[in-house]
Amino acid sequence: MQFNHVANRIDRGHFETVVSLFKEELGFVELRRTERAIWLRQPGTNVDLQFSRSDTARREEDRIRSQVSFLSETPKAELEKLAAWLTERGIAAEVGAYSDREFYLDAPTALVDFVIEAMRPELADYGVDV
Repeated sequence: MQFNHVANRIDRGHFETVVSLFKEELGFVELRRTERAIWLRQPGTNVDLQFSRSDTARREEDRIRSQVSFLSETPKAELEKLAAWLTERGIAAEVGAYSDREFYLDAPTALVDFVIEAMRPELADYGVDV
């Protein structure tokens, strides 16, 4: 088997806004869409991201341990910019930290089972050739 994509859930009422965030602010391109889901890819990468519409009333309490993760030289500032973008569109969002090099954006009313993470690039330097 070959790895293809990762799927996460977004609240149905905020689905299009979060998809717009990924497309407008992070440069993702829409690959395919159905009534309940969308597949996106950021140019230059080879793993797709699927978002599914969710009607769940209960948010995963430990969703900060499940991330859609990005690399950035300025991770906290980048996430603060995205949080402001969401807030301007009526979705409360806040930035937290795992460490001084790893940060996350949580939008509890929109993101059901994940947060958006940004970390310094050296944290992804694993020293493994693939």
